[in-house]
Amino acid sequence: VLILTMTAVVRRSVPSSTNTPALLGIIGTILLLLVYLLTIPDDVPALAQQVGMAPVHTRSLRHSVAKKRQQLKSALQSLTTNHMPPRIAKLRETSEIVGERLGEIRAGTETVEEVLHGQQGFGGGASNKPPMELKEIIDYLTTWIHTLHETLVEAKHESHFGIWEAYHDLTVKTLYLWDRDYLQRMPTRRDDGSIYLSLATYRDENCPNTIKWAFEKAKNPEKLFVGMVQQNCYANCRSGIMANGQAEDTEPDVNCYKTFCESEAGRALCASGNVRNLEMDEPESLGPYAARYLASKMWYGENWFMQTDAHMTFLQDWDAISIEMLQKAPSKKPVLSHYPPSHLVDLEALSKESASRLCGPVFANSDLENQIVRLEGANRYDKIQVESPRFAPFTAAGYFVAHADFLREVPFDPFLPWIFMGEEIIMSTRLWTAGYDIFSPVQNVVGHIYVRRHKPKFWESVHRAFTFGVHNPLQALILNRVKYQLGYPEASKDMLKPKNLLTAVEQYGMGTERPLSQYMEIVGLNMTTKEVKYTEWCEKGHPPPGFEEYNHLYQL
Repeated sequence: VLILTMTAVVRRSVPSSTNTPALLGIIGTILLLLVYLLTIPDDVPALAQQVGMAPVHTRSLRHSVAKKRQQLKSALQSLTTNHMPPRIAKLRETSEIVGERLGEIRAGTETVEEVLHGQQGFGGGASNKPPMELKEIIDYLTTWIHTLHETLVEAKHESHFGIWEAYHDLTVKTLYLWDRDYLQRMPTRRDDGSIYLSLATYRDENCPNTIKWAFEKAKNPEKLFVGMVQQNCYANCRSGIMANGQAEDTEPDVNCYKTFCESEAGRALCASGNVRNLEMDEPESLGPYAARYLASKMWYGENWFMQTDAHMTFLQDWDAISIEMLQKAPSKKPVLSHYPPSHLVDLEALSKESASRLCGPVFANSDLENQIVRLEGANRYDKIQVESPRFAPFTAAGYFVAHADFLREVPFDPFLPWIFMGEEIIMSTRLWTAGYDIFSPVQNVVGHIYVRRHKPKFWESVHRAFTFGVHNPLQALILNRVKYQLGYPEASKDMLKPKNLLTAVEQYGMGTERPLSQYMEIVGLNMTTKEVKYTEWCEKGHPPPGFEEYNHLYQL
């Protein structure tokens, strides 16, 4: 049957003038490719263990096999393009179009949308095609991560410019095109009280307890769905920088997903699909913002969206209280966010006291942070707990609650890998200009482990993956994309190099509901002089200028 099928396919692909020996040769080649693909076992690590291969080589073997398998599949597909599903054929076609004009996109003379859709650009909007299946999403992202890793291995000794170019060129031809398709086909948001909790974890021993406590303390655990991006080391692992200034050999990281799902508390929840996992090896890590981008794609129609770190504690009924506070905020599009208190505090004892509010921005003055806006002024400004959440100027990454529709309107940007600073100010501005109002919570519902001394940090993985010291200039380079959007004069389009830092920036940029200049005036930021003006409304608990109609809600 296989031979007859392949013969039929090849006859349609090969001109009728082709002689029989040539036809048989092509069929034989296809069969050899199929045999090769079908006989490579999926469980490469298990095979390596059976034949006595040292763990040090297992990961390399797995990636090599995956790469060869993908190459062979691509070769086979190239002979049968006419028989591809239309959606896959279209995605492949657009990737080839982008690849042919990559030089123009790099130089900034053409945008990727102009290349794909002409001068009118991409219309956006919802598609009439059905949503992608969750498994399809996770499978695609997993394959893309492995492909990126293989691409970056070849850039190991490149400068930060070369590393960025390698990431950019693969992403613009693959992930970006997939993401635009995904955004048109997102699932319908359910109105059932369900919550999606986005959790990015990097070599974090606290992760199993974080998930365990999130479900244990939830009022409605059956309505909680966790999407976890787990970045772990499983062989030849190194610690963080110790007191002596050196990293040491250490044990493999705990598998957060496996530990929870094999526990008595987690077994049923994982079986029912309440925990989703995207696995990344430590060398594949792209930093916290990129991990949150990946985690956002595992949202699958839940009513509400929450984001925390993977080292948290929880108040009883934290889920229901968070949504109740969000719904009390005087806005059609509210976002609830702040820096949570330390995990050492008793959240139950604090339940009747006011929570902190994030008010004070500063311009970073270290070379590492490239003068990006940092958020530091988090304090308990209110003497008593108020009924309605108070307005705030900024969102924080460690506790963030919103209506899940924001994922359609303000999608995470796939062109911001390897950044640690800058994610909070770019999300704050993009949300506000898209019409979202930011509020601080009335009470504390989560605690945060702030000090993880001597624990691994993702930039140490970057140094091992490439060359020591490359992370700082790499992050500074990519932060120029953020600075361009925020209006830093030194990151204006004429000043910025390379131009491909701005690829598809319009698709992941500021909203159109309110101007960025109004936001900057309200929060007191001057991007030209790098000065911060004290505005007092946040500290005093007043609505910001232009929102005086809500003054009555905060009369004490």
